[in-house]
Amino acid sequence: MDTGRLEAFTDGVIAILITIMILELKVPHEPTWSALGPMLPVFLTYVLSFIYLGIYWSNHHHMLQAAERVNGAVLWANLHLLFWLSLVPFVTSWMGENHFAPIPTAAYGAVLFCAAIAYYILQGAIIREQGPGSTLERAVGGDLKGKLSPILYLVGIGLAFVRPWLSDLFYAAVALMWLVPDRRIETQVARA
Repeated sequence: MDTGRLEAFTDGVIAILITIMILELKVPHEPTWSALGPMLPVFLTYVLSFIYLGIYWSNHHHMLQAAERVNGAVLWANLHLLFWLSLVPFVTSWMGENHFAPIPTAAYGAVLFCAAIAYYILQGAIIREQGPGSTLERAVGGDLKGKLSPILYLVGIGLAFVRPWLSDLFYAAVALMWLVPDRRIETQVARA
């Protein structure tokens, strides 16, 4: 089957997740700047999670542009990724509302770690479906960012119990690393 339905379904799920996150932001009851202060951790966590969902959406789109077809394994691998992404609103609220406390911060990192692994599994399933020498396989190559990200998440999870703010810096650093869409895929799709 072609990739259109899979991409549309994923787009819809990610849009719903972003909507859920914005609905979790509560409006302060006082019309003052000081009323926003206690909301800062919640807002910063929302921003980071929005960026993460945007990164997954963008990279998922690029990855599917390099695929000609999908099979059942790809569909299930995609659902696996969406499962972990569906937990982002929960851990976003938990970490933000508890002002980056150790356990919610570690849980946030654990969801990011699992989503990264699920993305890697999805990427592998697409490559297997496309066959040896596929556009996606040529594009990802050694995939240094893809291999480094889970390691940084694990370090962040560990740091959550020592210095949660360092953990948050690791999570933000990984997001910054992925902020620019992967040009390798665009280049390979243009050549194909």
